Amino acid sequence: MAISLLILDVDGVLTNGQLVYGAEGEVQKVFHVHDGLGIKVARNNGVDVAVISAKDSAPLRKRLTDLGIEHQYLGQSDKYTVFKDLLKSLRLQPDDVAYVGDDVIDIKVMREVGLPIAVQNAQPMVKSIAKHQTRLNGGEGAVREAIDYILRRQMVLEKAYEEFL
Repeated sequence: MAISLLILDVDGVLTNGQLVYGAEGEVQKVFHVHDGLGIKVARNNGVDVAVISAKDSAPLRKRLTDLGIEHQYLGQSDKYTVFKDLLKSLRLQPDDVAYVGDDVIDIKVMREVGLPIAVQNAQPMVKSIAKHQTRLNGGEGAVREAIDYILRRQMVLEKAYEEFL
């Protein structure tokens, strides 16, 4: 089964899950640079990337735009409906999709995809349904690790990173 779409959660996956509030009440987020390069490499090697998050923020929109992620579904409490609509619009089957999650809000989608992935610090219920679990925690390069896992299953990993070697 070849994965052609990777869907990511944000808080706890692309970030470490902590919410840091600034003096004016704005939420600040920290992203790992390794994940960013991994996302670009995935896209360059035929794995499109989407983000479905229950939260929305200016820092998140900026990061996703900087990474060239077209499929941004932010402020979505019903991830399953978004997932089904995304499959339909991209004409994909659930087996074509990997999903990286960390909390119970991700489970309904993870049960449907071909490759459900849990980050190391995911909730136990999420880990129990994952077919793969990263060694790294969310926000600490776990997305890059998941991308490398996907690419390694589909090609020689060094070929995916060829332009950098």
